[in-house]
Amino acid sequence: MAVKNMVQAINEALTQEMEKNDRIVVFGEDVGKNGGVFRVTDGMSAKLGADRVFDTPLAESGIIGLAMGLALGGYRPVPEIQFSGFTMEAIDGLLGQLARHRYRMGGKEGVPVTIRSTFGGGVGTPELHSDNLEGLFSQSPGLRVVIPSGPYDAKGLLTASIRNNDPVYFLEHLKLYRSIKEEVPEETYLIELDKAHVIQEGTDITLVTYGAMVHESKKAVEVLEKEGISVELIDLRTVAPFDIDTILASVRKTGRVVIVQEAQRLTGIGNQLMAEIAEEAMYDLEASIGRVAAPDSHFPFGQSESIWLPNAEIIEEQVRKTMAE
Repeated sequence: MAVKNMVQAINEALTQEMEKNDRIVVFGEDVGKNGGVFRVTDGMSAKLGADRVFDTPLAESGIIGLAMGLALGGYRPVPEIQFSGFTMEAIDGLLGQLARHRYRMGGKEGVPVTIRSTFGGGVGTPELHSDNLEGLFSQSPGLRVVIPSGPYDAKGLLTASIRNNDPVYFLEHLKLYRSIKEEVPEETYLIELDKAHVIQEGTDITLVTYGAMVHESKKAVEVLEKEGISVELIDLRTVAPFDIDTILASVRKTGRVVIVQEAQRLTGIGNQLMAEIAEEAMYDLEASIGRVAAPDSHFPFGQSESIWLPNAEIIEEQVRKTMAE
């Protein structure tokens, strides 16, 4: 297996799926000749054809509308929205049309659209580029929201998303594009959607997270284990619908849980996770549910990110607090 970053893994997944299925098309702002603003689709237009990997006007509502029409016409589109904050320009197409289509059709017809977009802090982007909006998207029935935490997951989850027959919003954290490298198989493989990944087992406390916070949590776990705290670490992978069965099984084993997200306390999916755990496992808990999240303010300008974003030290502090109850 070759060592790849997330950009390379996603490019490989897209290319391999398009070589297998000529009904898959990729489009968005600058994804063609330029290979995307982050070069994720670099070389694909030349290799697969400008009619299958092509640029669109700067109109997110048009991109999602085109995806819907192509899907209804028998294609399997993979549009790119450069930054998830720009999806607000296409919210009706995404939540009002794509997510509702199977319901409207009485379950007989889905729309196999996988929307790729970026999000997340730590790279100093301008306003509206880093916002964590996964909580908003996850509140719409009919739409899957998938967030890989590394190259290996990115390739397997994206492949599974493209083959899925319902809309998927596939969110790629900007900080993870080139900062994390992993061994990634050259051949095609699938990672099951809607299934969480237990990264490591533990007995004292459960840590549930996703995206870039997986890596901050790993740093925290290393420190906590030296203090004699055994942590079970879970990466959600799919945040809507999330794998509540795996989470509950872990919580019932450890008796304590901390939810970690990069998004503000008001947003993300932490609140929904906490509610589900409280409803289903209240009497299995030995302490109140802990939470690590960003402050309830707008995502700050780049200069202030480092003091706004959750980090390993904050996670460690919350775990110690929950363990002390």
